[in-house]
Amino acid sequence: MLLKDRAAFASPWDAEAAREIAVRHKDMEGPLLPILHAFVERFGHINNEAIVLVADVLNLTRADVQGVVSFYHDFRREPAGRHVIKVCRAEACQSMGSEALAARLERALGIAFGETTPDRQITLEEVFCLGNCALSPAVLIDGELHGRASESKILELVGVRS
Repeated sequence: MLLKDRAAFASPWDAEAAREIAVRHKDMEGPLLPILHAFVERFGHINNEAIVLVADVLNLTRADVQGVVSFYHDFRREPAGRHVIKVCRAEACQSMGSEALAARLERALGIAFGETTPDRQITLEEVFCLGNCALSPAVLIDGELHGRASESKILELVGVRS
């Protein structure tokens, strides 16, 4: 089942709750990634306040935290759309048409990879291997893997009329 309303699962930024999350994780070995993942799960993204807060709790520089956030693709700086479409652009999927699929999706949605539609309904992202090579081209929609993807199938799953 696709996540029909991602916005219902992300809470608005709450500095007090964020500090509680960070403090709860700070004594773990390597706490930065678990804290950032917990923030994305709770708030849907990592904003500037989160970076400052994590740096403070872990006694790191803001640059250290920002470097990690910018390195990993799953740490968004702004909330994603209601639906997130991740298109595999690795070699196996390329050989089965993922580049043409990617171009058609960009055209149909009116956005480029890494962008969200103006109505905040869809975020389009690229990934470089979903491990579903036998069913290329592969996409991940709201965390659910789909093989032999087509533009019409993807748009239907996220409720866009083509």
